[in-house]
Amino acid sequence: MKSKFNYLIISLLLIFFISSCEKTDEIKPGDKNSVFIEFDNRLGAEEIVLGTTKGTNSTSEDFTITRLNYFISNIKLMSATGETVSFPDQYSLVKESDTNSQVIELKDVPAGDYNHLMYTIGVDSIHSVSDVSLRTGVLDPAGYGDDNMYWSWNMGYIFFKMEGNSSKVNVNGSTKYELHIGGFGGKDAPTPNNIRNLELHMNQTATVRRDIAPDVHVIFDVAKVFDGTKKVSLVANPVIHNPKLGIDISENYAEAFMIDHVHLD
Repeated sequence: MKSKFNYLIISLLLIFFISSCEKTDEIKPGDKNSVFIEFDNRLGAEEIVLGTTKGTNSTSEDFTITRLNYFISNIKLMSATGETVSFPDQYSLVKESDTNSQVIELKDVPAGDYNHLMYTIGVDSIHSVSDVSLRTGVLDPAGYGDDNMYWSWNMGYIFFKMEGNSSKVNVNGSTKYELHIGGFGGKDAPTPNNIRNLELHMNQTATVRRDIAPDVHVIFDVAKVFDGTKKVSLVANPVIHNPKLGIDISENYAEAFMIDHVHLD
């Protein structure tokens, strides 16, 4: 009698489990949920500790990182069947000093199976030159304080900012380096366009259901800022505030992002 009772319990649990799986996979019209994009900044495989983590580039220049900021915009999710969900008006400033800024929530994503993530590093020209009253949140030039991410001299945002120290650098007695990369083509004068558009493939599907809000984990490897397609020397250019000098760096960091994994919660 006891074995029959145990068999009944197991059968009921199995039915419940199968029913739960079917419920999770079911998509009804109007089903939506959030997708979270988490940016994890690293130096190779090492987590970054500002001012402490040390690296060495391929030209044997040591460096630390004291500031690391970059703009993410124009995010898109694409399914295996080519359906695209876009977020053209959502702008984020990812800062290594602020863990909250490293997770971007995409709200009201239609239920589906997504395997491509696309986004822009930088801020488009329209928002760079629009009236300042229209630029709020992370696009407010007055809201950065010491993290100033806007060039007033040519009406444009600094897309990527990395600062730190290197014993190989000597700028008037200072070991500090500054990599400030911007340039959208220019408004009052022409500049190079350092806006970079990325498309990353997910090895795991980001499954969105009414009860599943996936977390896409993106790794940014800072080492590739120096050692990507182009080799960048801190000694040669320790201070970059010029879009033309920033071209090689923007091409490098555009190749430094990869999707590590996807959490399905």
